[in-house]
Amino acid sequence: MNSTLLVTGGAGFIGSNFITYYLGSHPDDCIINLDKLTYAGNAENLGEVEHLKNYHFIRGDITDEQLVKEVFANFDITGVIHFAAESHVDRSIEHASSFIETNVLGTNVLLQAARDAWREKGALTDRRFHHISTDEIYGSLGAEGKFNEKTPYNPRNPYSASKASSNLLVNSYGSTYGMNVVISSSSNNYGKHQNEEKLVPTIISNALRGRSIPIYGDGQNIRDWLYVDDHCRALDVIFHHGKQMETYNIGGRNEKTNMEIAINICDILDHLKPEAYSYKELITFTMDRLGHDKRYAVDDSKLRNKLGWKPETDLKTGMQNTVEWYVKKWEQPTL
Repeated sequence: MNSTLLVTGGAGFIGSNFITYYLGSHPDDCIINLDKLTYAGNAENLGEVEHLKNYHFIRGDITDEQLVKEVFANFDITGVIHFAAESHVDRSIEHASSFIETNVLGTNVLLQAARDAWREKGALTDRRFHHISTDEIYGSLGAEGKFNEKTPYNPRNPYSASKASSNLLVNSYGSTYGMNVVISSSSNNYGKHQNEEKLVPTIISNALRGRSIPIYGDGQNIRDWLYVDDHCRALDVIFHHGKQMETYNIGGRNEKTNMEIAINICDILDHLKPEAYSYKELITFTMDRLGHDKRYAVDDSKLRNKLGWKPETDLKTGMQNTVEWYVKKWEQPTL
């Protein structure tokens, strides 16, 4: 095996897509997947790789200091890709404590364990800790402009505050101890295996069940949408070629309002699963989320220019693929 990577939160949406992609692209590497399997994680997401000899799953919590130490003791971890996080904004507004525990304290447990293990092997500056963050750390944008890597943090909900805190921790370990750390922040992802609480699968699920499709406020909040497969490729490039102590923004350059996304999905479903009515008739507006940021958009020029990455999937194709995947999934009979 060339490398043994510890991937945290690998049963979640982006983590599971990344592991499947990575083992397909790097078949001689080994992945240890540490995941607590909360509401956001599903072991079935790894069905394509669970049989592989170079894939190992460990069910556990990143805040469990003893367990994390044992993982580093039992495996020669040559790199960490840290996805594990509480990431649902609505849940953070209701119960912030678990977000602080997992996203901040859990990240510190991982950093400390990696630092101790790698320092003992004399590899502290060689082995990489890649922290997966979010564009929500930057706050909210007006009608113009984009976030870049130098934009000051301005988190506006407990989730984004916890991610901003973990970013600062990661960079502090790089500055203080010389750890080889790198951070990536992406815009909104969509694709297969996403939890049903998120916007895209919520729209698809409710539409297929004939239920109202809830849209916050007036539906004019804007997000930049990134296909998860493109995100996985970006993470691969950043992990292997990104510069130590740098942050890289990953964007799709697909700014759309929530309403535009809902209409797009309904149009696809009108062709895939036609009913006597249009699915757009199910769209309803609900009370806006507390502290709902108006617009996110990231400037990913640094990643494109320095590391040569760019998305390969346009929004039309990616959303078509995504809707078809969920339709097929939910049409399968349950045992």
